[in-house]
Amino acid sequence: MMLRHNDSGSQSLLRASIESSKLWFIFGKTHRATMDVGDTLPDDIDALRALLLAERASRAAIVAERDKLVVRNERLEAIIAEIRRAYFGRKSERITDDQLSLALEELETSLAKAEAEDEKADPALKTAATRKRRASRHENLDHLPHQEVVIEPESKACPCCGGELHVIGEDTSKRLDKVPAKVRVIVTRRPKYACRSCEKTGADTVAGVIQAPAPARLIEGGLPTEAMVADVVVSKHADHLPLYRQSQILARHGVKIERSTLAQWVGAAAAELQPLHDHLIDLLKVSPRLFCDETRCPVLDPGAGKTKTGYLWALARDDRPWGGGVDAAMPAEYRGSGPPAVAYSYAPGRGGEHAAKLLAGFNGILQVDGYAAYKKLAAPTRPGGPVTLAYCWSHLRRQFYEVYVGGNAPIATEALARLKLLYDIEAEVRGSPSEVRRAARQQRSKPVVEALKPWFENNLAKMSEGSKLAEAIAYGLNHWDGLCRFLEDGRIEIDSNTVERSIRGVALTRKNALFAGHDRGAAGWAMIASLLETCKLNAVDPLAWTTDVLTKLVNRWPASRIDELMPWAYAAKRG
Repeated sequence: MMLRHNDSGSQSLLRASIESSKLWFIFGKTHRATMDVGDTLPDDIDALRALLLAERASRAAIVAERDKLVVRNERLEAIIAEIRRAYFGRKSERITDDQLSLALEELETSLAKAEAEDEKADPALKTAATRKRRASRHENLDHLPHQEVVIEPESKACPCCGGELHVIGEDTSKRLDKVPAKVRVIVTRRPKYACRSCEKTGADTVAGVIQAPAPARLIEGGLPTEAMVADVVVSKHADHLPLYRQSQILARHGVKIERSTLAQWVGAAAAELQPLHDHLIDLLKVSPRLFCDETRCPVLDPGAGKTKTGYLWALARDDRPWGGGVDAAMPAEYRGSGPPAVAYSYAPGRGGEHAAKLLAGFNGILQVDGYAAYKKLAAPTRPGGPVTLAYCWSHLRRQFYEVYVGGNAPIATEALARLKLLYDIEAEVRGSPSEVRRAARQQRSKPVVEALKPWFENNLAKMSEGSKLAEAIAYGLNHWDGLCRFLEDGRIEIDSNTVERSIRGVALTRKNALFAGHDRGAAGWAMIASLLETCKLNAVDPLAWTTDVLTKLVNRWPASRIDELMPWAYAAKRG
């Protein structure tokens, strides 16, 4: 009887090989599999088995790659879903930019964790990823202090002959390190000196004891140095870390300082910095162009047992979009009004009287949204003369966008397309001199704006007055002259996003701190935030600036030289 060879295992491997060929097709490979099953199968059983085993290994690798791609796609789809919810979800479900950033951070961290695990399991993948990271590093770290670590071989003797080795080169790498914050105690000793000769003759009552004077302190009899107070202030107002959390961090270092004590330190710093805030507002109000906006500031109302709503009013200046300089030798049309700056002022309400008080003495161009309180500033009867209002196209665009995301809104869609033409032109001329910007606007933007008004009027006549779309169009027509003002002056921005961006830091602090303790606390909050945000606008380290300025102020810096303490002056000196 002839024994037949049992090739069921081979048949199974053959089917796997065919499935592998199908997988190559499914994954979009344009080339064929490494073998043609019908033409290249060997007759030898062992060779066939080896070939099919190799194909099965290849298939397993492809399946593993597919599984990794499936996981990666799931994470990417989650990121896309968060973005869609942020911008296209129902208004009650939308999330803020900060919430979106937190969600994306978690998803990106999860994705990076999976990639790191893959690198640990696959040496070839780790080598490729390392090479990619090295190729993408273009950072310049020369401005940071460097600490060199030399790693020598265990032995400098030649393994062949035992002779002494000599250096023929070296490999150098740089890694970014961080020294964690340390809490330390500075002990100040002031020796007392006396004269032995005078002591013998009894004349020491005339000569007396000589001792160096004690250095001035921000908080007399208190623990903190000026640098310590500066760190608390900057952590709270620039890094949005509430005082109770800072108290917890200090406790981890074994230093128990109550939140109320930290609040006293911040208050002492605020008292020293107040003249700089007053000076900053005075400098801003002599500028020919300003931005203005207001944002909520919840304040504890002890009598009512809840919070009341106050407001932080922001004044901002930034001539960088048209290249405005501060050099007095420049022609007037190219001369800016000063370095970028922002100042906040607290008011218990949002009424027009608060805007009038804040802007008393200002007579230039004020770029704002359509809030009615600002319109009173343009009245001819205003003391000191009217201001010129320039309105914000971004606020108008936002109203059309709210209609657009609801779907089935052809008019809102076309309005957004028309407004996009204006913003595309602005993106091209941003940073150009004012006359270049004005010429481009006259030639390209003005026809778009002139065609927009009759289009607004025609569509408004066809729709009901109570609709959101009608309200958006009516908003544009009611503020038309102020919206068009940017066409005539290249120094005017198309929107008031400059001041809105400057409010984001205040909003983060408000989110973390929840509310101010009282009106005076809110005023101090506004004052310190003004100086620290101005530091950021001028690329100045807020901590270094605050430490330096508090030290100088405590040591009786002359009021006549207050200009030297402003953030931009600090930047110029450091530069």
